[in-house]
Amino acid sequence: MNTDEFRRDATDMVHYVADYYDTIRSRPVMPDVQHGFLKQLIPKEAPLQAQSYEDVKKDLEDVLKGILHWRSPHFHAFLPVASSFPALIADLIGGAVSSAPFSWISNPSGTELEVAMMDWLAQMLQLPSEFLFSSGGRGGGVIQQTTDDAVLVAIIAARARAVREHPDMTPGQTLDKLVAYTSAEAHSCIKKAAMLALVNIRLLPTDDNFSLRGQTLATAIKEDKSKGLIPFFLGATVGTTSTIGVDNLCELGKICEQENVWMHTDAAYAGSAAICPEFRHLLNGVEYSTSFSLNPHKWLHVTVLCCAMWIKDRELITETFRVDPAYLMNYNLQGDVKMPDFRNWTIQLARPFTSLKLWFVLRMYGVQGLQDRIRNDVKLAKQFESLVRDDHRFEIVAEVVLGVVCFKLKGKGNDVNEELLKRINDDRRIFLTPSTSKGVFYLRFCISVNTTESRDVSFAWEVIQEQTDLLLMPHSNGVDKKAKEI
Repeated sequence: MNTDEFRRDATDMVHYVADYYDTIRSRPVMPDVQHGFLKQLIPKEAPLQAQSYEDVKKDLEDVLKGILHWRSPHFHAFLPVASSFPALIADLIGGAVSSAPFSWISNPSGTELEVAMMDWLAQMLQLPSEFLFSSGGRGGGVIQQTTDDAVLVAIIAARARAVREHPDMTPGQTLDKLVAYTSAEAHSCIKKAAMLALVNIRLLPTDDNFSLRGQTLATAIKEDKSKGLIPFFLGATVGTTSTIGVDNLCELGKICEQENVWMHTDAAYAGSAAICPEFRHLLNGVEYSTSFSLNPHKWLHVTVLCCAMWIKDRELITETFRVDPAYLMNYNLQGDVKMPDFRNWTIQLARPFTSLKLWFVLRMYGVQGLQDRIRNDVKLAKQFESLVRDDHRFEIVAEVVLGVVCFKLKGKGNDVNEELLKRINDDRRIFLTPSTSKGVFYLRFCISVNTTESRDVSFAWEVIQEQTDLLLMPHSNGVDKKAKEI
């Protein structure tokens, strides 16, 4: 493909993408395919000779038959995975220059733009100055790919710090005694990070609002220290995946400060709401965090993969991950100014030019535009909450603070709520996902797409009511035996 062919074919694909967005509301949100459906469409071997763009495009719709349409306004599952036209444009440019900013010399613009964007975002969130490059201190921010990466980097750095602080023991002896903590409601990535770091982790119970409290942590630390263990890490959460529960950072932070425990705060979804003054309180206590992360690719309209991570003392990370082979030496000293080598902040060496996406989005939306989007999503979630509360058959499981509503059939067991979810998703007009907390199974309704409108919320509720009617008030004809038994 030469440049002329690229101009022609890329322009055609831009029209294809625009048409996809224009028609996405009319597409069934869930694919109607079975396991292995692509085996009938994809040859067993790659083609020996080059094929044309037209040949590939002709088969594209067959491949997309198996797409779960995350960008559909009828998609109300998981948490948002953002996209926007400014970010897509930046993706095109970043892919075109294909330059990895793992050090200043490898991509001077990429490194310096990342420094600037991490400070922009930190200022939008009103983070403590210690987290900003521009403060002149030891802190700063970096773009990781996902929350999984951010948490893993944090727990490995915390482990390395703990080993250094116990020179009287071998690293292996220290490792055997290390114990990390998180709440029972926290995302599984924190438990996975502990597994990969080969450290013990305790899942601590939450209060009635699904929040981890300071006294619970203090009690666990006291118990473990009495056993000769070394508490070293806490994974705190602002906005759990299941209920959007918020841990009490102020209480937890004070305990971590007293006990020399690294507190990493994961605000993957909910943290972005803090750019709105009325939601900034969600981050109260973040000043106690050793490190902090959120995902602009969830609620700030940046395409995946983009996780923003800040740390108060960057050397805690860079000294843990630093390797200096000759081929990576970076002569970027210019007077008294030295830019970071982000290869020493991340697990991977090759890194995409992700800061370009942040730059495009923050400029083309503006802070006010992003605030408006967040506020609209919360308004839509409140609309759905009102519909649930007006139906005596349902109840709200957790306080609705942001864009997620947790609800269930009132007085019904987990099996009935599971059956309701199955019916809703089998219907394929909308898509929901569930969760469980404290042994209770419930459904989650999430405002996942920036094109969702009030009519989409009303439509989803109509589908839910229709399936509920069939489940709870079966007629003699057209209702399956399982429904009758229930």
